[in-house]
Amino acid sequence: MRTRSLRRGLVALFAAAITLGVTSLAQAETLRIGYQKYGTLVLLKARGTLEKRLAEQGVQVQWTEFPGGPQLLEGLNVGSIDFGVTGETPPVFAQAAGADLLYVAYEPPAPTSEALLVPKDSPIKTLADLKGKKIALNKGSNVHYLLVQVLAKAGLKYTDIQPVYLPPSDARAAFERGAVDAWVIWDPYQAAAEQQLQARTLQDGTGLVDNHQFYLATRTYAQAHPKVVSTLIDEVRSVGEWAKGNPQQVTDEVAPLLGLPVPITLTSVKRQGFGAQFLTPAVVDAQQKIADAFYGLKLIPKPLVIKDVIWTPPANVAAAQ
Repeated sequence: MRTRSLRRGLVALFAAAITLGVTSLAQAETLRIGYQKYGTLVLLKARGTLEKRLAEQGVQVQWTEFPGGPQLLEGLNVGSIDFGVTGETPPVFAQAAGADLLYVAYEPPAPTSEALLVPKDSPIKTLADLKGKKIALNKGSNVHYLLVQVLAKAGLKYTDIQPVYLPPSDARAAFERGAVDAWVIWDPYQAAAEQQLQARTLQDGTGLVDNHQFYLATRTYAQAHPKVVSTLIDEVRSVGEWAKGNPQQVTDEVAPLLGLPVPITLTSVKRQGFGAQFLTPAVVDAQQKIADAFYGLKLIPKPLVIKDVIWTPPANVAAAQ
């Protein structure tokens, strides 16, 4: 009886090991990428060059669109995607919430591609006029830090305004019907509001924020598949370098994919930063300042150490930068 029970136990254990191995293999064979309605990943998806290169490694690519960085990083945190791109602030909130993510690379600064907007006929003329006003924003998104910096420039505290946390589509609706006094938003929503609603830019990120875009991965995927991640960043960099000098061609390619008019897309493309690189100490320090600012405002529950969640590329890849 004991021999039979032991035999059954070993069979079950062996079967479980096989199942686990098949599951792990399936995950390795598919790179699941999260993207938003902006940025280099939209162009990379349209071009299909990543799929061709990763096919040589036996890896397929699966794309999932998200409405904002916080939602995308939640997807990373729960394991529905392996890699994605967000603005500066979402990774800070994600790290504070215990998400096991790694910064992989970043895009150059793009401070004009986010702004605090007011309606064209708004009585708000200066930043000081924001006191007591309702301001819509996507909580934990890149514009959350811009709002903090705008208020500091105006000599206001975060408690001096009424934040209204809404995703972009709901925020635009509230902005249009006058339910909020101002809206802090990024491109292409920013460009769309400027051109379609004649929204007035009270302050963009110039002189206040870098507005880096960050590429992040789950720690598990980045550590297990460094070659795939390195190939992905190489493709992102390549298409970004081409895009720098060809804004109209970029626009013609991505406008239909985004479902946006060409003028709005072109404005967004011209304000975007292109040319992904692995993280430098200066960029890590800048990100640390954001984390410290949010902790100081008690918007995150604990202090963070950004350098603890930076992915180190393989030596041969890093040397080629």
